[in-house]
Amino acid sequence: MKLGQNFLWGGAMAANQCEGAAFEDGKGLSLMDKIPDAEHGRKEVLYQPHLTLQKDHGSYPSHEAIDFYHRYKEDLSLLGKLGLKAFRTSISWSRIFPLGDETEPNEAGLQFYDDLFDECLKQGMEPVVTLCHFDVPWHLVEKYGSWRSRKMIDFYEHYCEVVLTRYKDKVKYWMTFNEINMMTHIPFLGGGVIIGKDEDFNQIVYQAAHYQLTASAKATATAHRINPDFKIGCMMAAGTFYPYTCHPEDVMAACDANSRNYIFIDVQMRGEYSSYAECLFKQMELTLDILPEDLVLIKANTCDFIGFSYYSSRLTSAHPVDVKIADGNAITTLRNPHLSITKWGRQIDPIGLRVTMNDLYQRYQKPLFIVENGLGCEDVLANDGVHDSYRIDYLSAHISEMEKAILLDGVHCLGYLAWGIIDLVSAGSGEMDKRYGLIYVDKHNDGSGSLKRIPKDSYYWYQQLIANQGEIIY
Repeated sequence: MKLGQNFLWGGAMAANQCEGAAFEDGKGLSLMDKIPDAEHGRKEVLYQPHLTLQKDHGSYPSHEAIDFYHRYKEDLSLLGKLGLKAFRTSISWSRIFPLGDETEPNEAGLQFYDDLFDECLKQGMEPVVTLCHFDVPWHLVEKYGSWRSRKMIDFYEHYCEVVLTRYKDKVKYWMTFNEINMMTHIPFLGGGVIIGKDEDFNQIVYQAAHYQLTASAKATATAHRINPDFKIGCMMAAGTFYPYTCHPEDVMAACDANSRNYIFIDVQMRGEYSSYAECLFKQMELTLDILPEDLVLIKANTCDFIGFSYYSSRLTSAHPVDVKIADGNAITTLRNPHLSITKWGRQIDPIGLRVTMNDLYQRYQKPLFIVENGLGCEDVLANDGVHDSYRIDYLSAHISEMEKAILLDGVHCLGYLAWGIIDLVSAGSGEMDKRYGLIYVDKHNDGSGSLKRIPKDSYYWYQQLIANQGEIIY
């Protein structure tokens, strides 16, 4: 199968996982700069920040990451030679507004992204930019409680106004928040929200999510005013829930899980909360600060496309007794006996990508954009490179199912961006040894390494795939 010339083959990274330079050129601390590596308590900080943030954990991988801040020209040159048509990254909010609530931006931060986007365009790559990718300025967390506060909407709107205006002639594709549904799974990662053990978890996360949804609508309105040609996307962590068995109760459990996972994207794509969401909020006895003007704003400013990450399908049951659990990386799922699984708990399901694409497209009838898909695993660097045939198998299987969704099922998809196109710090585990890249970075969990970049076998495979417009050569 082949896709057209306009299909955006590309790769994806995120500022907090690749840039480093956490204290350079006026940048302020972000929430990711307060999260240590796996060995020094990352899981505890992610899931219990109210208990662990006061400690000095000693090792913070985002502070250097892979030093993309100083090496971006070298890296983008490698990606240009790969043949990428699109490169996804994010803007670090605290690089533009170090505290987050200032009036005037940091010019050095703005200039960095000017130079970065110029280099992308020079290499023939369309920038795809996430405005907030798990990257809230730390000052906003400390002073306002981050997205627990309605004040965040104005701070975010001001930040968006500045960067959308600055880069209006360099960036066409934008996404407002990364994996917005992560708020209900890891609220500290999803938005810097810290919840005490005696607080109502659902009340806080759905309120914070509403403020994010309102802010997203404001950013969408601002973007379309600044440049009507902008394409503004939402972004979700996707993966259809399957029923564990064909028992009607299991089917209903999967229906419920999928409806819950779509709550925020329903708002961003349809312009209103679903009747399912309204019933759920009543059942949870939530009292949410939702103003009439919020709903008017949201209704008038839906997104242009659905960006999503896909790593695996999910599995659920009405009676999950004596069923194995898979880690699932943030989203708990039952163990699917028909799928293989990675060391880090992700089940591999290429057909699930096609299922998910069909579900999303039939639900919203707006273009999709696969902005993350990839395999995190341990790679071995040999004298003659990295022979990652397992990654080639993974990518080819998923791309094949994507092409079936497009060419056989009629799904409209803008592009495919391989996640972690260059090895970077894992957001979940904080490790370097959980590698996604098609380019190896000589850096390890303990921080050692030369940071040298080395293309893997998968790099050359993807290069050929792009040159052949998606025709997979086995």
